[in-house]
Amino acid sequence: MNFSERDALLEEATDLRSRQRLPEALATLARLQILDPLFSRLYQERGHCHVLLRDAPAAIDALCEAVRLNPTLPASWDMLEQLYRMLGDTAQATMSAQRLAILRQLPPQVVVANSLFADGDLPTAEEVIRDYLREDGDNVGALRLLARIRQDRDAFDEAEVLLKSVLDRAPDYHPARLDYAMVLLQQQKHLQARREARHLLGHDPDNREYLKHYGAACVGLGDHEPVIDLYERLLAGQPQSGAEVADLRLWRANALKVTGRQQEAVADYRASLTARPDYGVAWFSLSNLKTYRFADGEIARMRAAECGPAVQDMDRIYLCFALGKALEDRGDYASSWHYYERGNALRRAAGRYRPDVAESCARRIKRAFTAEFFAARADWGMDDPAPIFILGMPRSGSTLIEQILASHSRVEGTQELTEIGRYAGELCDADPDCGLPLHPERLRRLTAEDARALGERFLAETRTHRRLGRPFFIDKMPNNFWHVGLINLILPRSTIIDVRREPMGCCFGNLKQLFGTTNQEFSYGIDDIARHYRLYLDLMRHWDQVLPGRVLRVRCEDVVEDLEGSVRRMLEHIALPFEPACLSFHETRRSVRTPSSEQVRQPIGREGLAQWQHYAPWLASLRDALGDALTGYGD
Repeated sequence: MNFSERDALLEEATDLRSRQRLPEALATLARLQILDPLFSRLYQERGHCHVLLRDAPAAIDALCEAVRLNPTLPASWDMLEQLYRMLGDTAQATMSAQRLAILRQLPPQVVVANSLFADGDLPTAEEVIRDYLREDGDNVGALRLLARIRQDRDAFDEAEVLLKSVLDRAPDYHPARLDYAMVLLQQQKHLQARREARHLLGHDPDNREYLKHYGAACVGLGDHEPVIDLYERLLAGQPQSGAEVADLRLWRANALKVTGRQQEAVADYRASLTARPDYGVAWFSLSNLKTYRFADGEIARMRAAECGPAVQDMDRIYLCFALGKALEDRGDYASSWHYYERGNALRRAAGRYRPDVAESCARRIKRAFTAEFFAARADWGMDDPAPIFILGMPRSGSTLIEQILASHSRVEGTQELTEIGRYAGELCDADPDCGLPLHPERLRRLTAEDARALGERFLAETRTHRRLGRPFFIDKMPNNFWHVGLINLILPRSTIIDVRREPMGCCFGNLKQLFGTTNQEFSYGIDDIARHYRLYLDLMRHWDQVLPGRVLRVRCEDVVEDLEGSVRRMLEHIALPFEPACLSFHETRRSVRTPSSEQVRQPIGREGLAQWQHYAPWLASLRDALGDALTGYGD
C-alpha cells in the first residue's frame, strides 16, 4: 500500500469539502476507494460530505462502514449519534453515544494508535503506542495493541511474549487470550493454541471464534475427525455471511479429504462454491484432489471468475492453478500451460523468495558442519531410534514413501512436522523472507547437554502426533534436508531417508503445484526451481561426504519399477522385518495431508513419472537451467 498516495488523496478530498466543492470531493474519494477500499477514514470523510449535502441516509451508510472497519473513530460515532437522533432512532443514537463515551475514556494516544492500526499504518501506530507505554507500561490494553501490531508485522515471538505478559496481569482478558491463541497458531504451536482455545471455551462454549480457533489447532495437530462435526455445528448455528459459510464448508471438506472421505469432501467443496462462486481456494482444492474431473460448465465458471475484474489476487492465483490441472486432465496442454505459467507468475510476484539467500545459507551450513565437527560430537544427542525423517524436494514421492512405511505395524505416519525447522530458527535466527537459518555456525556453541535436551524436546513435542503408540514414527517435512546436521547432532540414531525424483519430473511437479501460505516459494519460477534443485543436490552431497552412510537415498523411479525390492531395502535400513502390508500401502487407512493424499490411496503406477513430457515445448529453459543435474541427480 502506498500510504503517501492514500493520505494525499484523503487530504485533497478534505480540502475540496472545506471549499464546498462536494461533487469533486466525492469523486476524489471514489478514486481513493479503488486504491484502498478498506481505508476507514475515506468513509468518514464521505460521511462529512453527505452531511453537508443534507443526505442523512447516505451519510449514515458511509459512517457505519467507517466504524465497521475502524471502531476507534470518535468523529464518526459523534456524527452517527447526531444523525440518528435527528431521524428519531433513539436506540441507535444511544448505542453510538455509548461507543463515543468509551473512546473518550481511553487515553488519546491509545485511540490514535488503534485507529492507525485499523487502517494498516503499522509503523506509525507502533511508534505512537510505544511512546504511550513509556508513560504507562502496565496498561494491558496498550500492551495488547502493541502485540497485535507486532503480530501483523510478522514479529510473532515478540507478540507472544507481550500477550503472555498481558495474561499474567489480567488472566480473564479474553480478547487478549484469543490473540495469544492466534499467535501460537501462526508459530505452529498447535498444542498450546488448543489449550488456550479450550480455556476460552470453558468460559463461553458457544463462541464461534473460540470454536474456530479450537478447530484450527486440532487440524494443526493432525486431529481431523473432531473438526468435521465441529464445523457442521458452526454451519448449523447461523453463520454470519455467505463468506463464512464458504470458509466452513471448505474447512470441513479439507478434513474429510484428509481422512479419506473423498465424496463427502467433494460435496462440501461444491457447497463452498455455491456460497461463494469465485472462491479460488475451493476450486483449487477440488483440482488438488488429483482425481476430480471438472465438467464443461465448471471450467467455464472458473474461466469467467479468473478474468473477472473484481476477483481478489489470491483467488485469481488459485483459479489459474485449478484451470491448469483441469485442462491438463483433458489433454489440452497448451491451454493448461498458459494457466500454470500465469498462476506461477502472479504467485512469484507476490512472494519474497531470493535464490541468493538460500545459496548463501547453504555455503554457511557447509562451512559449519564438517566431518571434524561430527567426529568430535559422535556420542552426543538422544539415544532413541524412533524418529524416521523423510526429506528431499517437494513432489519427489515422499508421501508415497511415508504411506509405504506407515503401512508397517511398527511405524506411525504423522505429518510434516515443524519442530526441527523451528529449533534451527531459535538457535541460528531465521531469514525473515525464507525462514532459513542465518547463522548455522552458532550450533558449534551447543554442549553435549544442549544436544541431548533438544533431542528430548523433539520427542516430547512430537508425542502429541503419535496416537497409535508404535515404536517408530515419521516426520515427512521435506525442508529438513537443510537440517540433516542438526538432526544428526540431537538424534543420532534416527533414520534419515532422502527421496529423490529425476529433475524434470520433480521440478515440473513443483511448477504445477500451488503450496499453502508462504511454503516453498522457490517453486514459482523456472530459474528459481532449477537453482533450488541443484542447491538441494549440492547440500545432500555435502551431508554424504561429512556423514557417510547416514542418509539412505531412495529414488522414486526405483520404487515404481521394483516396489518390493525398494521396500525391503528401506525396512532393512531401519532394522525392521519385512511385512507384506507395505506392498498394499494403498489399502492403509490413515490421514494424509499433502497434495498426494488421493494418489497414495491408489496402487502404484508409472503414469506420473513422465507427465512433464506433455509440456516439453515450454520446458526447454528448465532443461537448460538444470544442466548437469539432469544426469548427475542420482549420484
